[in-house]
Amino acid sequence: MSVLFTVGHSTHPIEVFVGLLKQHGITALADVRSHPYSRHFPQYSREALKAALAREQIAYVFLGKELGARSENPACYRQGKVQYELLAKEPQFAVGLERLRTGMERFRIALMCAEKDPLDCHRAVLVARRVYESGTPVEHIHADGHLEKHAEMEARMLDLLKISDADMFRSRGEILVDAYRIRGEQIAYEDEAMLQEEIGDRRPG
Repeated sequence: MSVLFTVGHSTHPIEVFVGLLKQHGITALADVRSHPYSRHFPQYSREALKAALAREQIAYVFLGKELGARSENPACYRQGKVQYELLAKEPQFAVGLERLRTGMERFRIALMCAEKDPLDCHRAVLVARRVYESGTPVEHIHADGHLEKHAEMEARMLDLLKISDADMFRSRGEILVDAYRIRGEQIAYEDEAMLQEEIGDRRPG
């Protein structure tokens, strides 16, 4: 069965980042940043990154509109913060997942965002979670090149949140749902404009 990988570009020089991809045989990179540009690390701006990957025969596709951590739909926000559970129900999110599945028939794909640790990023807490729960193996490429299986990342998430999975009244699946919700709240994108719009909607007419 095909494996989906994830990776964060972090602060790597581009040659180090490409080396990580080649180390794990990645043949296509799916960029899930909502805004594929970096002022501090211009080597990861969309066109520069695409060109660098092309030189190594690695395909590039931008899926930030479908699988990004931000939304233009105010219904996906609560108190100015994007809600991953609502984002995952958006039609374009399903389109993005289907594009991934189709692509995995031909390519060895890594989802890319900026954050070094997958637990700090929607690529794992939002996107890879759904892929994994559909039955597809997921592994996360870390900065030193080692791989972390998604189940191992989930265990690390429980440790980070100090949540025990030894609960006689709830299944591990139910415990993980709570853990994903909490972690999602901690790392989700906040939009001041959306918050002001919500406040305005609640004011008496």
